[in-house]
Parts: sequence; structure tokens; C-alpha cells
Amino acid sequence: MKLSDELPTDHKLSRVYRFGGGLTGLVLLVFGCLGFADQLAYFDTQGDTVAGLNTNGALSTVSVVFGVILIAGAVIGGNTASTVNTAVGVLFIVSGFVNLALLGKDTNFLAFRMPNVIFSFLVGLMVLTFGLYGRVSGNLPHDNPYWQARHPEQAAAEARAARRPRPSLTQ
Repeated sequence: MKLSDELPTDHKLSRVYRFGGGLTGLVLLVFGCLGFADQLAYFDTQGDTVAGLNTNGALSTVSVVFGVILIAGAVIGGNTASTVNTAVGVLFIVSGFVNLALLGKDTNFLAFRMPNVIFSFLVGLMVLTFGLYGRVSGNLPHDNPYWQARHPEQAAAEARAARRPRPSLTQ
């Protein structure tokens, strides 16, 4: 039994993964399209400002790609949305650190500035939270599939106890 396969696609937490990731993907998609509309140079390290963030053609492309990935995960839903959100969240946080190190250098090919780094960290943490919501907690209820996957013996015992017929009081 794999942990990633335990949450049914119609579980109520699926809405958190789907809406959060989908809305974030839509924001990234719009940002990338606005960058394309300005016909920015692809690898211009100075970039141009769009929606308060610095961008160039390369960053617009990356934004559209990750926006589409998040929207696709939201459309698929279930565990896929959760896993996609988790992976993209981690990548955004890593990107924030890498681009923080590249600020002011000629190798800053995505034309990041400090607002972009902060945006990358915030979006990464938000999408990571959407992806991990319901998977990671110290107080998961026993009917949560992730708790059951982590405690298979106790979950099996509880399931057997729930299936046992209960003696009626009228006998």
C-alpha cells in the first residue's frame, strides 16, 4: 500500500488541492501571458515590469508552463493534485533561493529582482501547503487515509472492530 494512493479522489480535501493549485496556476498563466503580450526579449537580464514583478521572455515561458501544470493537476484532482502542488511548491522555494543567489549577476537569465524572489517564496509556501494539507499532521483522525497508511496494524484492527456485528440490547 502506497501512501500516495490512499486518498480517494472524491475526498473532501481534494477541493483544497484543486482550487488552491488551480487558482495559483491561473495567476501564473495570466502573468506569463502578460509578459508575452509585452513582447519581451527572451533572455534579457534586465527584464521589464509586468504586474509589479520583473520578467522577460524566459520567465514568462516558465510561468506559463508551471501555470498549465498546476491547472492540469487541479483538473485531474485527487492525489495527483496534491502531489503536483507539493512538487511545484518545493520547486518554487528552491527557485527563490537560487535566484536570490543570482541577483545582480550576469547569470540572472530569468531577470529576477527581490520582489520576484519574495513572490517565489510566498507562492512556493502557499502551493506546498495546498499539497500537504491533510497529509501531514500530528493529529490526523483515524479515518484519514494517510493516518491509516502510517498505522496499518491499528487501522486494520479498527476496521475489523467496525465490521463486527454489535449485540442487540433486546436479546
